[in-house]
Amino acid sequence: MTVDIPEGLGWVRRVPAGREWLAALPGLLAGCAEEWGLRVGPPFPYAFASLALPAELPDGTRAVLKLQYPDPDSAHEATALSRWAGEGAVRLLAHDAGRRALLVERCVPGTPLHALPADQALDVVVGLLPRLWLPAGAPFTPLAEEAAGWRERMPASWERAGRPYERRLLDLALDRLAELAGTQGEQVLVNQDLHAGNVLRAAREPWLVIDPKPLAGEREFGVVAMVRGTELGHSPAAVRHRLGRLSAGLGLDVERVRGWAIGQTLAWSIGGDTVFTQNIETARWLAGLD
Repeated sequence: MTVDIPEGLGWVRRVPAGREWLAALPGLLAGCAEEWGLRVGPPFPYAFASLALPAELPDGTRAVLKLQYPDPDSAHEATALSRWAGEGAVRLLAHDAGRRALLVERCVPGTPLHALPADQALDVVVGLLPRLWLPAGAPFTPLAEEAAGWRERMPASWERAGRPYERRLLDLALDRLAELAGTQGEQVLVNQDLHAGNVLRAAREPWLVIDPKPLAGEREFGVVAMVRGTELGHSPAAVRHRLGRLSAGLGLDVERVRGWAIGQTLAWSIGGDTVFTQNIETARWLAGLD
């Protein structure tokens, strides 16, 4: 079985683990198709961290087959979907841990949340998130542990990338992460990649979350990806509006949200040899350095 790799997944060719995964994909895909009796179509073009393909089960049920790149961020995606049990998120239909393969409900029509005007989209998020914030612990990675990893890696990544932003911004992010990690509120199931492209229009519910990268952490962290994401506008005013609107609408401490957003956005601003300048801009705007 041949596999067409979407452009967004091209980065995996640059790392040895990625090349190994690409070489294994045809076998993984064939194995899943046989195990679950699937008919699969061409991959969705927007994939970045997994190969996702439309699939149909023997009874005609429409689904999505997702073959994950084996990174730690998505290790507990299936567990999160199981915990949510279709409440505000796509249903997990089947899971093959050995293949890092998930079969999930397909959202129809699948229109992304960012097709709405920004304030309407934020209203959807305010309605969805409390349903997803279930009490959480093991096996989900604690946010404090994840933040410690960011703090450990960020200075070296910044040096290797040629110091692409000012030292005072790095120091601010490191300080905020250290302060916030040890003073959190109740630990709930949060999603560190809940941007407006990962909430889709569906038939069973108006909007469903897809592709979670779950952690156990406080609610203030749970809106960071929506504040950071560019899908609902990339400007100082748009970023600050999302920060204020989501914090107020969900009863969150706006300064804790701001601190987590600065820290994670900057931690995610360098990946390998790539510098994501929009993340750096967003962190500067949140820090008031514009």
